[in-house]
Amino acid sequence: MHTGLVVFWVKLRQKGYTRSVTSLWRMLKKLDLAPIKPPNPKYIPKPYEKMYYPGQRVQIDVKFVPDVCIVGEAKAEGKKFYQYTAIDEYSRFRYLEAFEEHSSYSSAVFLEHMLQAFKFPVECVQTDNGMEFTKRLGNSEKPTLTLFEASLKQRKIRHKLIKPYTPRHNGKVERSHRKDNEYFYAVHTFYSFEDFKKQLAVHSRKYNNFPMRPLNWKTPAEYVKAFLTNGEVF
Repeated sequence: MHTGLVVFWVKLRQKGYTRSVTSLWRMLKKLDLAPIKPPNPKYIPKPYEKMYYPGQRVQIDVKFVPDVCIVGEAKAEGKKFYQYTAIDEYSRFRYLEAFEEHSSYSSAVFLEHMLQAFKFPVECVQTDNGMEFTKRLGNSEKPTLTLFEASLKQRKIRHKLIKPYTPRHNGKVERSHRKDNEYFYAVHTFYSFEDFKKQLAVHSRKYNNFPMRPLNWKTPAEYVKAFLTNGEVF
């Protein structure tokens, strides 16, 4: 029986059982018949698809800047700041940009600036199903393209959407955001949007020039440069 104690008790009551669920539990335990909860199926993550060159796939996501980091006049005015992040799956090279809103327009602007910052062509962009990227989960039966999707289509860049409500499928950018929390937002405050923008740019440069274990202790900048110079893979 895998229905659970409460369901079992309710079914017994329907057949005339009058004792409480606690009494039923004690009796089952005394008779060594206590229900055993079956283990949940273990989630086995699929291995990441290996990328073979920069731009093969880029993950994009938006991070809400913690309210506690916004101080002074910006806090008094109720300002909200957002960090747009793009990370190349092959090299871990990132492009970050500060915005005061997250919308399809902001996403399209970010895409344009990202393509300028990356020194390599981008074949595929992967995002979640947020309204700043797509109307796929909206109320319309025939959703139109967002400005972000139209920009991708114009540039012939494939748009891959992850499965709804599974942020782990955008794991590299999600993991990088957790590191941002630990090493950046936990120790910085911002008095204005311009202040946030400048500090985020410094943080981005540090990230791209920091050696990483998945890159054989090379920096993302070194990894990209080596590939673009002679196709070298460390």
